[in-house]
Amino acid sequence: MRCLYVVGLMAMFWMTEVLPLPITGLIPVVLYPLMGIMNTGDTCTCYMNDTTMMFIGSMVIAIVIENSGLHMRIALLIIKTIGCSHRRLTLGLFCVTMFLSMWISNTAATAMMLPIVETVLLELEAQGLGSMFVREEQNGCEEEGTEPVKKPTNITMVYYLVAAYASSLGGIGTLVGTGTNLTLKGFFEKRFPDSSGISLTSWMLYSVPSMLLMGFLTWLWLQVMYMGMFRPASKDAKAVDIGVQGEKIAAAVIEKKYKELGPITWHESGVGILFVTVVLLWFFRSPGFAPGWPTYITDLHVKDSTAAACVTILFFVLPSKLDFLRSFDPDPVNRPTKPSPGMITWKMIHQKMHWSLILVLGGGFAISAGSTTSKLSSILGSALTALQSINPLALLFIICLFAETVTELTSNVAVANIILPVLAEMCIAIKIHPLYLMLPAALCCSFSFHLPVGTPPNAIVTAAGHIKTRDFAIAGIGPSVITLLVTTFAFSTWGTYIFHLSEFPDWAI
Repeated sequence: MRCLYVVGLMAMFWMTEVLPLPITGLIPVVLYPLMGIMNTGDTCTCYMNDTTMMFIGSMVIAIVIENSGLHMRIALLIIKTIGCSHRRLTLGLFCVTMFLSMWISNTAATAMMLPIVETVLLELEAQGLGSMFVREEQNGCEEEGTEPVKKPTNITMVYYLVAAYASSLGGIGTLVGTGTNLTLKGFFEKRFPDSSGISLTSWMLYSVPSMLLMGFLTWLWLQVMYMGMFRPASKDAKAVDIGVQGEKIAAAVIEKKYKELGPITWHESGVGILFVTVVLLWFFRSPGFAPGWPTYITDLHVKDSTAAACVTILFFVLPSKLDFLRSFDPDPVNRPTKPSPGMITWKMIHQKMHWSLILVLGGGFAISAGSTTSKLSSILGSALTALQSINPLALLFIICLFAETVTELTSNVAVANIILPVLAEMCIAIKIHPLYLMLPAALCCSFSFHLPVGTPPNAIVTAAGHIKTRDFAIAGIGPSVITLLVTTFAFSTWGTYIFHLSEFPDWAI
């Protein structure tokens, strides 16, 4: 009961944000020992574990990619390849943002795409091929001295919504894509230590096909709603048709931005090679169809944070410039006068790392550990046995709907911290595989499409595109329905096959 009080207190504080999220995450360090739930040492170990190290490593990789400019080169190359009509440009931006969001934070992926969006739209507007914004009169008239309200055109709104929605969907593609995925991994492996855990291989085998389907349907929804697809005579469809001249102008803008990057540098090449290396190390640690690479080196259990930490160290070791190769140049003028900087510096990490999320994750792991130690989890499990009468598919749908609804109002990671321990006990009580409810719920915590406060990408595009909350809420109806249905049916079919969910495992008892 004492543990339940702490969990309830943290849930209330996280939902209302009466304290900053990371400060609420520290509550177990104070209350667990003083209330006789867990000692200080055991509580503190919840805040620095394999999952936390994985989070730190993935954030460093994201910062390095952003610092090198590699992400911008990849983005512009893909957009050039797909084409430069409005429909193709929005599809290209959707694909690029979704891909980048699989590896770097959703916020960074969105913020990176906005300059590209604004440049293209401004150039088309300058050439008389459409407007970015229209002036909206308030109450039929404007007061003197007041600025006219800027309202985005439908085309402008699609470009901005694409950046926000694609980053949220891309976050589910890999374990490191967003904090909720790592929260699930930490909870699951702490609550069920005898399980095989969650590997990047199995996660991507399930999530990438689902992500691509959700992405395509969401893009289609925006085209139908705001760009007149399947309605060729509509005003929206006519506005979208910029003709051959418009496509040439857009292509010229993209080409100019690409040329401004200059030739590919050693810094970009090195970051790209190390990035591919760490992805392969994660993928082949436990691929399922062959022995993982750690089995050839050691008998000890090696997790993904080892590869992430290794690559992090290499980013500091390897130089971002090859000036040192001219150290023995016959001409003294060509010799370097200072050391080559590393691919990343501690100053960059210190400024750009989301340190606060470590305490939020740790607070969630402490809830899981305290619930198990205090037997709160078994009490919850007993109370939930009545749910055995509900069809598992219907239960899965209800849980996903609940997660998507609540995450519109508060932090995604906070919602995951609150509901995942309860779902773990629910699965044990009704004798179904724990991942059957936990994994889809964690995915749905990332699906915030209606309100600017739901997730940082929404807030960024609302401000940049001057999108009204009402318009944002209406646009989000399609993505919410699409993600809810695809998650429910994909996990109950394809997910069951990937994660072997047909039987209740012995390690879950």
